[in-house]
Amino acid sequence: MRRSTGCAALLVALLLLASCSASSESSALKSTSTSTEQPRPDPTSSRTKGSHAGTAPVNIYSHIGVNNFSAATRDARTLVYVPESMSSYVDVIDPTTYRVIDRYQTGGRPQHVVPAWDMRTLYATNNLGNSLTPIDPRTGKIAGPNIPVEDPYIMYFTPDGRSAIVVAERRQRLDFRDPHTFALQRSVKVDCLGIDHLDFSADGSYLIASCEFAGRLVKIDLPSERIAGYLDLPGASPQDVKLEPAGKVFYVADLLLGGVHLIDGASLREIGFLRTGRDAHGLYPSRDARHLYVSNRRGASISVIDFATRAVVTTWQLPGTSPDMGGVSADGKVLWLSGRYNDAVYAISTTDGHVISVIHVPNRPHGLCLWPQPGRYSLGHTGVTR
Repeated sequence: MRRSTGCAALLVALLLLASCSASSESSALKSTSTSTEQPRPDPTSSRTKGSHAGTAPVNIYSHIGVNNFSAATRDARTLVYVPESMSSYVDVIDPTTYRVIDRYQTGGRPQHVVPAWDMRTLYATNNLGNSLTPIDPRTGKIAGPNIPVEDPYIMYFTPDGRSAIVVAERRQRLDFRDPHTFALQRSVKVDCLGIDHLDFSADGSYLIASCEFAGRLVKIDLPSERIAGYLDLPGASPQDVKLEPAGKVFYVADLLLGGVHLIDGASLREIGFLRTGRDAHGLYPSRDARHLYVSNRRGASISVIDFATRAVVTTWQLPGTSPDMGGVSADGKVLWLSGRYNDAVYAISTTDGHVISVIHVPNRPHGLCLWPQPGRYSLGHTGVTR
């Protein structure tokens, strides 16, 4: 009996031990599962200091899909804003009727219409007027007096929203400013004639900008706001800059060489070149992030690059046009571009490249902005969002 009782007791003890072990293992698994869940990066939190390095999304344009609007753009009127770069006016087009419905005075030589980081205000960048003109996208009207800002050829916003970057092209500077008051935070002087277009790395730790008249690129480290390096492109005149969906390679349009450079952002090294057409200028990703539209201004054409294969898959010939800058419609069906040398604006089908409509706008229309655009926040330019 004692032996039986002892065996029974031992059996009970073993069962209890197994139960506790299983319970502990289950708890450990739950704990491990919870600890590996990463919160979605919040662009409003603080300036990125490399904390997202190595965790870049597979598609940096995943939030700009068809009609994927944020709450900030819900009440915005769908309009096309066209700055006349050789006057002091901005024209407004209704994209449903293809007609100019308004025109208002902004400041000397408005070059681009730029959405603010929070998407609640648009700004005409008047580079000879040394000012920004605020526009309310809910009404499509000027929202207040001009804001004094030196030489704003174009403007961008850091991915975290902490700074506006005014590209002072004539001064060879990038001026980091408060994104609301536009008070100067810091100026970065660059050894780069004609600095104008730029784009940001996937993790927000640096930017790469083109220097049109110097034939080079400059890389700026954003946490320190200091120059990280230059890349010379012999015989080049680099224009618009756009990061691929995978977040590694920057595409840089080239006016003189008639094509697009492929630049490895991390090493600041050229890894390829694609010929597109004469005076390659603007770069616009499709809504599904499969293709990149390249506007060949004096080539009177649009080239379509496949991001996956890094090859030109087709070129749409548009005789009598000079496609320049603009954006893709929210439904992805129309590419809106200014015709800088033809005093026109074009609505172009992204299905087959035919011109849907030509709208007359005088005085060399330039940095056209179609608004609203899908996305969580704006990086500036003419409506680059992520």
